[in-house]
Amino acid sequence: MAMAALRREGRRFAISPNPIAAVRSSIFPAEEQAPLGVRSISTQIVRNRMKSVKSIQKITKAMKMVAASKLRAIQSKAENSRGLWQPFTALLGDSPSVKVKKDVIVTISSDKGLCGGINSTSVKISKALNKLTAGPDKETKYVILGEKAKAQLIRDSKKDIELNITELQKNPLNYAQVSVIADDILKNVEYDALRVVFNKFQSVVSFLPTVSTVLSPEVVEKESEAGGKLGDLDSYEVEGGETKSEILQNLTEFQFSCVLFNGVMENACSEQGARMSAMDSSSRNAGEMLDRLTLTYNRTRQASITTELIEIISGASALEG
Repeated sequence: MAMAALRREGRRFAISPNPIAAVRSSIFPAEEQAPLGVRSISTQIVRNRMKSVKSIQKITKAMKMVAASKLRAIQSKAENSRGLWQPFTALLGDSPSVKVKKDVIVTISSDKGLCGGINSTSVKISKALNKLTAGPDKETKYVILGEKAKAQLIRDSKKDIELNITELQKNPLNYAQVSVIADDILKNVEYDALRVVFNKFQSVVSFLPTVSTVLSPEVVEKESEAGGKLGDLDSYEVEGGETKSEILQNLTEFQFSCVLFNGVMENACSEQGARMSAMDSSSRNAGEMLDRLTLTYNRTRQASITTELIEIISGASALEG
């Protein structure tokens, strides 16, 4: 009668068929969890997880060291490259507000990932520039340097991509290499203004999204004649057989190659600094996960030992009784 009453009372409650599953640890994936009915997680599973986390931590630490060595090699070149474009800015100016019909946005990014959000930042700035310069009688095109910006811009701006150049850092960066790329861009792209988007290196943990504008010789001459203040160009006199148009043509081409070289070097520095920060964070996260797994492993092993001792003592007591 007591059992019958208990069964009647039991019908009134909704009892979960697997109450243990609701409180199982989220550290382990489903394929590594011990089956229901087992007292504790297998120590072998925990050891395998600890081994894989240690391997990941070694990789991230090695990548951080490689990024640090590359950063030291590139940083001095980037700082020296700033002296190339600054005289041109003083001479021809940097006027992003000049209205032109044909804008070309040169987006500089990296070919490899695992470097934080520097590539996403460059793409966001490029898209914002595209919206600002868009108009019914205006045309905006992209020139992409690097694989990562291409992968993002090709999704919704494939028809606007005029030129794509990758594997910039396959060989050590130098001015001769970048000047060839600049010459290739100038020969294959029609433009009134070139807007170079890159990340300016400030420190290992900080970079500044930057836009440098290079106007075509025709726009520079037109703005100069209209009385626009572009730079100190009007304070100089032209001597020799070359005309002002020819001098402007040479100056703007050289200016673009210098600005592009500085942008590539600054972005390479920012990439390595961001990769150092990302790998440092990954190493610390792996260390924290390893601490949690070690604690879980020790608790599991202790529970297993305690269970075995209880079984031994219970068996000995049963034999004595």
